[in-house]
Amino acid sequence: MKKLIAIFGVVLAMSACSNAKKEEAIRQAAIKATRDSMRVDSFQKAEIVKKELAVKEAKEAEEKRVLMLAEARAAENAPAARMASPSSSTTTTTTTQKKKGWSSAALGTVIGAGAGGLGGALIDKKKGRGAVIGGVAGAGAGYLIGRGQDKKSGRAQ
Repeated sequence: MKKLIAIFGVVLAMSACSNAKKEEAIRQAAIKATRDSMRVDSFQKAEIVKKELAVKEAKEAEEKRVLMLAEARAAENAPAARMASPSSSTTTTTTTQKKKGWSSAALGTVIGAGAGGLGGALIDKKKGRGAVIGGVAGAGAGYLIGRGQDKKSGRAQ
């Protein structure tokens, strides 16, 4: 009976002991893997946003090109219409209206704020603080660049 109680005690002691260091290491490895996968997801999301922005800019460039071609065609057709009727005493003048919509400064501010916010969130450990700082810096830089483009195009003086 003494042997049976001794064996039972040893088995109980062995089963009660656990390797806490090994379990902690496994838990830390799982946390690290989760964090790494979250970072990969963030970079993938950033790449998707960049691609969407590039597509949007390409569409805007195409719209500008089509608008310029339409204006060129209208300018080519206007002198032909005047020459066709030299006997008329009235002359027609074409006035080009400025394109309504966002100025380059406003567009640059929005794009800069978005890109800066995303970059700040990815770079800084405290996501909110980095996004705010990056957004403000990006918005300022985007505004300055867009304002320069507005001055070149004659929209702003």
